[in-house]
Amino acid sequence: MNKPSALGLVERARALAPLIAREAEDAEQARRLTEPVVSALIENGLYRSLLPQSAGGHEAPLDMFMQMLEEVAKADASAAWCLGQCSVCGMIAAYLDPATAREIFGAPQSILAWGAIAHEVRATDGGYIANARWDFASGIRQANWLGAHVRIVEADGTPRKRPDGGPEIRTVLFPATSATLYDVWDVIGLKATGTDSYSVDNLFIPERFTALRDVISAVREPGPLYKIATHYVFAMGFGAVSLGVARATLDAVTELARRKSPQGLSSMRDNAAIQGTIGRLEASLRAARAYLYGTAAEIWAHLAEGGSITEQHRVAMRLASTWTIHQSASVVDTAYHMAGATAVFRANAFERRFRDMHAIAQQIQARNAHYEDAGRSILDNDPGAAARGR
Repeated sequence: MNKPSALGLVERARALAPLIAREAEDAEQARRLTEPVVSALIENGLYRSLLPQSAGGHEAPLDMFMQMLEEVAKADASAAWCLGQCSVCGMIAAYLDPATAREIFGAPQSILAWGAIAHEVRATDGGYIANARWDFASGIRQANWLGAHVRIVEADGTPRKRPDGGPEIRTVLFPATSATLYDVWDVIGLKATGTDSYSVDNLFIPERFTALRDVISAVREPGPLYKIATHYVFAMGFGAVSLGVARATLDAVTELARRKSPQGLSSMRDNAAIQGTIGRLEASLRAARAYLYGTAAEIWAHLAEGGSITEQHRVAMRLASTWTIHQSASVVDTAYHMAGATAVFRANAFERRFRDMHAIAQQIQARNAHYEDAGRSILDNDPGAAARGR
């Protein structure tokens, strides 16, 4: 059987950008991606970017996944956010029995979404019983499978423990048709992600549809991608999304400056302050992009040569992604204000990108506490310090 190739993912994303941009306003009004966009992403295999090749996926290198998201984000941040979320969710296939992975992800339209870690499920013969509600499932409106990260309680009510004494957190998977969805995503930015809530009632989940996510000993796939915990792939991907939003915003204000002459003032193009600001923004954005992708390239090279992920690598990814999101937000803020009154009109997309960028900056991937975690690890000079401090 010919294995799928990740080659062309970035080019396909770039080719879809005009469609995604045309649909962005309708998606925002509907608060979910439109059918033409979802169909195009499926038909071009973009949702399968991080699936193992054994499950019919592309198993793309980290930087290729990031570039794919960056290209989509230039057109619409919500589309890129959903694509990134659901693609990383697909990495769970590397922890499942291959036959189960193919059962879940075998069809081209198979998409998995999940929300935040919460609640518990009770062990029973052959699996688990779930009664719970979860939040923040970006992309849930496109998904036909859902997941949840839960604590395990034995049949007698005793919490199941990991070898280190902490609670066992297991990812459970079930068809979206088994859940009730709640339309709660009424927000100012990333409106089209449809990041809604969902619940199940007395649902039996067979053992084979569960996995110990991000436990390296549980990974069944040998590729370098699956040596990286999913939450770090989320971080690097969403850093790339922020770069795409910032690039589109900076390009838009640069084009505006070429032709706009504010009333009573000289043209923006000939204004030295505008020229200097655009130059500094360009430098800041290029520096952030080089930092993020340089970090990804260095870690990927180490893993591809057979190395294992280290605490220093985790700190590097967390620092790079957090700082990139913050730098991107700064670029968007300055470009937005530079555009003046033009920026407030919906037709120009400045205001949507401004709102989307600040929604990204409010997410867990951008929280300032990441700097504290990194600093503690650096100061301790102990590979396990940051992990123990969480």
